[in-house]
Amino acid sequence: MGTVLAVERIGKQYGKKGMVSKALHNIGFTVEKGEFVGIMGPSGSGKTTLLNCISTIDKVTSGSIYIKGQDITKLKAGKLEKFRRDELGFIFQDFNLLDTLTATENIAIALTIQGKKAGEIDRLIREMADKLEITDVLGKFPYQMSGGQKQRVAAVRAMVTNPSLILADEPTGALDSKSSTLLLDSFEKLNKDLQATILMVTHDAFTASYAHRILFIKDGTLYKELVRGNKTRKEFFHSIIDVVSKLGGDSNDVF
Repeated sequence: MGTVLAVERIGKQYGKKGMVSKALHNIGFTVEKGEFVGIMGPSGSGKTTLLNCISTIDKVTSGSIYIKGQDITKLKAGKLEKFRRDELGFIFQDFNLLDTLTATENIAIALTIQGKKAGEIDRLIREMADKLEITDVLGKFPYQMSGGQKQRVAAVRAMVTNPSLILADEPTGALDSKSSTLLLDSFEKLNKDLQATILMVTHDAFTASYAHRILFIKDGTLYKELVRGNKTRKEFFHSIIDVVSKLGGDSNDVF
């Protein structure tokens, strides 16, 4: 299938001598094309810092991160911006939709920046919107949509450029249970039908149970890896709960 993401012994620290805080230490793992990988850990464990480094929002202190064989830690500003635009798709907890634009216009921005023609933009948006079942809201503004609809619009925006890697940061955090399930079913469909490669940070065991495997982060290091294998989603959910209980700390920070 091919390796999409390779994280090699990365570290991240903040501050200066005498006042150094280590957020990540010697973390390494790979993600293959078509995988759906979750990242979990207690509050302050480093999971969001890890995602920020992979997404190029933050820079590592040591180590390397390869996406499709390219070391993104060595890219200069101009090339990094182009790489982020062409190879990465982002889904955030708070949707990040522009209130003054319709769903179609919000989605179209990334394609316009890539230089796609109007007819192609319309076709790509409708094809992806149909897969996530949101064609009925394409003409609506964010204030006219439910939270679940807004997040699925955000998912279409992330996927429509056909990126190498989708990065989702607490994508169900602002959704009710029904909307969360609809979104996660959409992720599962995109992963299965389009071989979308997804890396998702979540504190929620139910959300994590949709992934193929889970990387648990504790105190800035890789604590454990849990693979779903042939387990049902319900069985995987209980396996996740078992690991979380062993992580310790405040369970409200993890579930």
